[in-house]
Amino acid sequence: MGPHPAVAAIRLAVRRVLHDILTDHEALQTVGASRHTPHERPPSPLVLVACSGGADSMALASALAFEAPKLGIRAGGITVDHGLQAGSDLRADEVVLRLRELGLDPVEATAVTVGREGGPEAAARDARYAALDACAARHGAAAVLLGHTRDDQAETVLLGLARGSGIRSLSGMAAVSGADGRYRRPFLQLDRQTARKACMVQSLPVWDDPHNADPAYTRSRLRHEGLPALEKALGKGVVEALARTAQLSRDDADALDTWASQAETSVRDATGLLECAKLYALPPAVRRRVLRRAAIQAGAPAGSLFARHIEEVDRLITGWRGQGAINLPGKVVAQRQGGRLVIRQG
Repeated sequence: MGPHPAVAAIRLAVRRVLHDILTDHEALQTVGASRHTPHERPPSPLVLVACSGGADSMALASALAFEAPKLGIRAGGITVDHGLQAGSDLRADEVVLRLRELGLDPVEATAVTVGREGGPEAAARDARYAALDACAARHGAAAVLLGHTRDDQAETVLLGLARGSGIRSLSGMAAVSGADGRYRRPFLQLDRQTARKACMVQSLPVWDDPHNADPAYTRSRLRHEGLPALEKALGKGVVEALARTAQLSRDDADALDTWASQAETSVRDATGLLECAKLYALPPAVRRRVLRRAAIQAGAPAGSLFARHIEEVDRLITGWRGQGAINLPGKVVAQRQGGRLVIRQG
């Protein structure tokens, strides 16, 4: 008798991602083969799972522990202690113990200090990814698996829609992201209930973060109030439709990004400055991407650069009335000078 359908689904999703990781790793090993002696076997790749102890990440950890050895992949885990709740250090130690019981190695807990920039949710996310990056680099991990589900993707799309941040925000989370494709999300096509069911039938203990039910957090309100209201008004299938929207939006956004990258060189003069007349001739979606790229190159943090910032800069091209310089995040200034757009550190 085979595994429960929920367990089979999560294992299949993880197996597919591990095959991709293994293919990428073998390609890199082929390129670097000259560094190994003929009798030296290149090391097998290490894949880490980021685990909070919740149902999604525990289901992911169990599937990784089951599938990785069959492919000759080493499997480890990391849990991040954000220090936002009493006893969070003890809970992190419990997660480490659970991961080791699954057979994962290396396993570690890392504590972070969460700042305030961008709000509590964004600050916690930034601290978490910085810790995951550091852990992956320290252990030489080929990839880090994240347990985001289709439900998380739907919430991300709605949050992007509410911000009015454009098609890139509507594209949600990528299945592969980060430097050199470090982060992989196997569960983006699976719903949250599948992961929870897989934990239940395997008797895996899970921890439900009270922050996920705290109405003080935007995502929590969306999860418990917004999405249920949409499903009540529009019928079932809203989550699946939003996830499809994410993929379609990502395809469109990728195409526009490529177009903007190719167009950027054609709108600069011999000194590298952007020419306003040539920018004006570009389609708005392409022009704004060129402007965003230029602002980031000048030092504006990508995470703090919003659509309203780019719209203000765009008006220097499309609605020029002699207005002054535009201040952007990261102390970057954009101003129009003699038919040229200058974007630089202020």
